[in-house]
Amino acid sequence: MKAYFDHGATTPVDPLVLKAMKPYFSLKFGNASSIHEFGRETHEALDQARKVIADSIGAEPSEIIFTSGGTESNNLAIKGLAQAKGSGHIITSKIEHHAVLMTCKYLEKQGFKVTYLPVDNEGFVNASDLKKAMTKNTILVTVMHANNEIGTVEPIDELARIAHEGGALFHTDAVQSFTKIPINVKEMNLDLVSLSAHKIHGPKGVGALYVRKGLRIQKQLEGGVHEFNLRAGTENIPGIVGFAKAVKLAKPEHVVYMTELRDKIINELLKIPGTRFNGAKKKRLCNNINISLMGVEGESILLGLDALGIAVSTGSACSSKNLKASHVLTAIGSKPEESHGSIRITLGRENTREEVDYLIKNIVKTVKRFKEMNSL
Repeated sequence: MKAYFDHGATTPVDPLVLKAMKPYFSLKFGNASSIHEFGRETHEALDQARKVIADSIGAEPSEIIFTSGGTESNNLAIKGLAQAKGSGHIITSKIEHHAVLMTCKYLEKQGFKVTYLPVDNEGFVNASDLKKAMTKNTILVTVMHANNEIGTVEPIDELARIAHEGGALFHTDAVQSFTKIPINVKEMNLDLVSLSAHKIHGPKGVGALYVRKGLRIQKQLEGGVHEFNLRAGTENIPGIVGFAKAVKLAKPEHVVYMTELRDKIINELLKIPGTRFNGAKKKRLCNNINISLMGVEGESILLGLDALGIAVSTGSACSSKNLKASHVLTAIGSKPEESHGSIRITLGRENTREEVDYLIKNIVKTVKRFKEMNSL
């Protein structure tokens, strides 16, 4: 049996998404900026997709900017706002995705001041810490909606309120949470939101950035006036159409199903002696399980499971080949040996109960085998 449990890294493209995309590679290939029939046809598809994404988060179509994915959306949001302001103070958390952390590090070199907020042992940003960090020069607070490694869901509506009370704007990286947790940008008072298609059974290489109407940011690519003059370059129509289709296919019952499987996995794996659960126990992504297995290297577990046809990860896919301890686990107080013994399991809606049973059985067997080897 082969079983894929690394949906936090990427997801398989849904067959219906692929079907929706196919005509735009050949039959409907026009450039959406062209005014002839071929261009009008693809521009209509672009408009329809923009409305689908906008409706899914309570935004207006004119507030959706299509990008190449979450990393570009984060860069456009954070750099774009900072450069439009010219100077100021930015606040983020220590457990952000590298696309946010490295962007903030870049801006520090450009003269911006950045504060990196700590988190508690479940991965939550404390509202009081944000209040204390706010200054009259704070221009932006950027805190992710849900953590990609440990699944903790941050109280972004409260954090956004604090940012606004202090005169700053609020951005959230919602790449992992999109379609799994309801997002309404108006009700949650969000100014900028990053999204990605390939985490929700859409294609790689396409994402979106919500930019609240009236907000000025600096574009990062010079060229044409595509995407309301905020993102130059011919739009990836097949990818954008696939993104919209993936959003349409996401259903609340998928969340219920994945939550049920998640809880079963957690309950069974915690029976293994020396197992530590990482992240929030309640306010967490429906598909995320992160555990530390004391006395065993996570890398060894990953390779052992891989030999059995099971895919999991040892942390963020963007840094899973890096042997350094996870910055997220370090931030929640994990010791190096606990971090190195961690694995991340992320479910998808296509995972079966049989696959879950196969996963649990083989994690238990693999951990037991490695512990016995280590005791020799």
